[in-house]
Formats: sequence, structure tokens, C-alpha cells
Amino acid sequence: MKITLDKVKKLQSFAGKARFLMVETLIRAGCGHPGGAFSCIDILTALYFAILKIKPRDPYWQGRDRFILSKGHSSVALYTVLHLRGFINRATLLTFRQDNSKLCGHPDMHKVPGVEMSTGSLGHGLSVGVGLALAAKIDKRKHRIFVLMGDGETQEGSIWEAAMSASHYKLDNLIGIVDRNKIQIDGFTEDIMALEPYRRKWESFGWQVKEIDGHNMQEIISVFKNSPFKKNKPSLVIAKTIKGKGISFMENNYQWHGKSLKDDYAAIARREVRKYL
Repeated sequence: MKITLDKVKKLQSFAGKARFLMVETLIRAGCGHPGGAFSCIDILTALYFAILKIKPRDPYWQGRDRFILSKGHSSVALYTVLHLRGFINRATLLTFRQDNSKLCGHPDMHKVPGVEMSTGSLGHGLSVGVGLALAAKIDKRKHRIFVLMGDGETQEGSIWEAAMSASHYKLDNLIGIVDRNKIQIDGFTEDIMALEPYRRKWESFGWQVKEIDGHNMQEIISVFKNSPFKKNKPSLVIAKTIKGKGISFMENNYQWHGKSLKDDYAAIARREVRKYL
């Protein structure tokens, strides 16, 4: 399927604006999880502006596609895209992690329109996605379910139980996405609990797998436009990304998994993301 250069440029522009807004939001909050938010923002932008069937003015429209951010600690990325897409306003976005804010450190489905599942206890998102996909099959509904996982959380057994179930029930309406930045809170995934051979693991569980550059907007759009990849099989996109993408001192640095943007770091981050505006 042809992806126009104009469309790619627009999406890149939205992703750039999202990076700027995330920096401002994280600085204002004085806390958060920046590294993984910056690694997945291109994926979220593509989904919300080019792929998902959604209606921001009717967030609970029955025919909508469902998106679950299993790596809920990257909530600032989701909130920022929800703001840009029209689900929440700028004033609300800037209350992120403030007292009495609806925008908690982990997304709450009962407080924020557009949030399909309260997440943050890692390893649970795919199981919920399996349930939603199976329900859609039983009810003969055509919407799709997208689940974005962190690679670190896929070290957990619940992920692989869900992976087996998705294959068993032939859930070709389920698209899993792994933000494969190869870093988790304590270091590199391959040092803590090796995941490779990663693609072969998912394939052995019955998934149809494709690998992409998670920062290449054309590849991101193309892979989702062509999903599901195979009838009666769940689809898995391994998006190769860079933790902290777009901010020099964060890139490939596990210490920025959950570190606050303050002082000199805040000033550098602001300067580096202004180029996207």
C-alpha cells in the first residue's frame, strides 16, 4: 500500500510536536518515565493519526479500535497524543502527575477519555487484549485490538500465557507491538534476562511476526496498514527503537527510564526538542 510523502511528513511533524509537549509536561510535573515515552512516541503518533478507527468526540463509540498501553509507565506519551488528537485539552495535559489530576503516572480508564485499560502492572496488557479480541470475535464485531508492550515486560510469564491463548483462539484481530529498545529499568534486557532469539520465540507461539524501525514513520504506517498479517493468526510487530529517542543524553541510557527532567537537563532537553516545532 502506497504511503504518500505528504502523509509521512505530517505524521513526523505531529511526532515532533509531541516530543516538545512531553518535555514541557515532564518538566512541569517534576517526575515521570521519559525514556520509554520517547522511544514509543512515533508508534503512538502513527496509530492515532493514521491507523486507529476512533472518534475523539465520541470516545466510547462501539465500533472503535481499541489501544492498550501495556507499558503504562509511559503514560505521558499516550496523554500527549490523546491531547493532540482531541481527547483532552492542553490545560489538562499540563496537570500530569499533579495533585488531584486525572492524568496519573499510570493511565486510568475511569478518568481519562480514550484510555481503554488501566495499566502499569507490567505483563497484564496482552491478557486484556486477548480478552477484548476474543469478545469481538464472539460478537462478530470488526474492530481491532492493538497492545503496545515494553520489551522488559515480556520477560514475564503472563505475556507468554496470553501469547499462547491468542494463537489458540486464532485472534487475527489482535495486533501486538513490542517497543524493542532493549533497555529496562535496571539496564539492558539481554544482561538482565535475555530475550533473544526474540522473533523466533513469538513465531514458535504461533504469531505472525514483522520487524520494523520504530522511528521510521513510513515503515510504521505500512506495517499497520497491512495487518493482520495472516488469517487466523495474531500479528506481532517488533519495533526496534532507541530509549530516549530525540534527546541526546537520554538515548540508550537506562538511567532515564524513570528520572525527572530538572536543572541543566531540562534546559538541554528544551533546546533539543525546539527543532521539531
